[in-house]
Amino acid sequence: MLFNSIDYLLFLPFTIIIYYLLPNRFRWILLLAGSYFFYGSWNPKYLILIIFSTCTVYLAGIIMNVQETSRQRLPYLIVALVINLGLLFTFKYANFAFDTLNRFFYKFDLPQRLPFLKILLPVGISFYTFQALGYAIDVYKGKTHAEKHPGYFALYISFFPQLVAGPIERYTNLSPQLKAKHLIRYDNFSNAFRLVLYGIFVKMVIADNLAIYIDNIYQNPEGYNSLSILTALFFYSFQIYCDFYGYSLVAIGSAKFFGIDIMDNFRTPYLARSIGEFWQRWHISLSTWFRDYLYIPLGGNKVNVIRWGINILAVFILSGIWHGANWTFFIWGSLFGILYLLEKIFGKYADFNATDPFLFQHVPRIFIIFTITTIAWVFFRGENLDKIKLIFQSVIRNQNIHDSFNVPIYVWTFVIVFIVSDLSLYNTRIDKWIGSKHIIVRWALYICLISSIIMFASIEEYPFIYFQF
Repeated sequence: MLFNSIDYLLFLPFTIIIYYLLPNRFRWILLLAGSYFFYGSWNPKYLILIIFSTCTVYLAGIIMNVQETSRQRLPYLIVALVINLGLLFTFKYANFAFDTLNRFFYKFDLPQRLPFLKILLPVGISFYTFQALGYAIDVYKGKTHAEKHPGYFALYISFFPQLVAGPIERYTNLSPQLKAKHLIRYDNFSNAFRLVLYGIFVKMVIADNLAIYIDNIYQNPEGYNSLSILTALFFYSFQIYCDFYGYSLVAIGSAKFFGIDIMDNFRTPYLARSIGEFWQRWHISLSTWFRDYLYIPLGGNKVNVIRWGINILAVFILSGIWHGANWTFFIWGSLFGILYLLEKIFGKYADFNATDPFLFQHVPRIFIIFTITTIAWVFFRGENLDKIKLIFQSVIRNQNIHDSFNVPIYVWTFVIVFIVSDLSLYNTRIDKWIGSKHIIVRWALYICLISSIIMFASIEEYPFIYFQF
């Protein structure tokens, strides 16, 4: 079930109405059943995986909770890690690993051949696995007590607004809210409506319309001139941003209808003035997960320079591979890791301040970081290294080719509108920004957004990009 579908448009209001009609002690049952229905509508068989993952981490948490020392808790943490990372490896990385080994065997004329597993990648497995493992690590470290109620724990893992593409929530933030009694509040509903509406707008009107032209370029870069290819690369920066940002807004808004606040996943990342700031503003829940559960345990910056550099590269490379089983993601993560290290070593950014209101004095920096990010996205979007190489070659060679890359004026208009709106949302959020306006302005914005969705939403239905991760 997609957020941008009629099914979800019917599912969400129905669930909200029943939720507020039920006594508080029964609401978790509705949300859990609704979450499993939401996930199972994609492929019911894969409900077994999320239930199995939930049960293993739940039992490990219960057992760790009664152990007195971290040494006694360690074996149960290892079991939870091995089982859940094993599931993730099997369904997401096994075929990539087997293919890599087979290529190695072939190169050295070795007779071994590993089989190709005929399995689908379960939607959201990277997200709910990391959410479960974050909980297990927190229990092991004594940062939180284990959840004793299996139903509430299952709901924490599978809460439908953020189940398949995040944000990756922490138990200490989400669980208390799932148990709390929430009343119908006007500000919750109004802000939730704004978030969902704007999220659907940036996904269906901007991201999906841009996808048409980007797909054409990536399918046949040799048939387009350099300017057209560069335009498509520029467009992809906004396609992936609007696609994932739109999903996150709908997720946050959907949760807010139930009185539940989940974390922001984006804060105007293309206004970043450094690589470091970009990763403070892009996919925040994943960046902070790797910081807390990998970077800091490895020693963070409390080690010597060489070890620190290795820690940084490990985080960025694993973050890249988290996105997909392909060497392109390895390179993408490595590229950002190297750039981050170079930035820290050679650029001091002494005047950097994330809350600095004078944004426009940093336009050159913003432009440089956006350009670097746009180039890096080629490794993220390209299907393989050969296609990526062809893209860059075509940019250089195809200066005199005449093509039919014509983008309608309304597409450019919406891109420009989005850029302007992102400038307005620097260090704020769309629901708060709209809520601060006069009622006439608010309703004018609602009408414009709804009208744009009705008239300009892409005819083709594109699934959210991050569903594949």
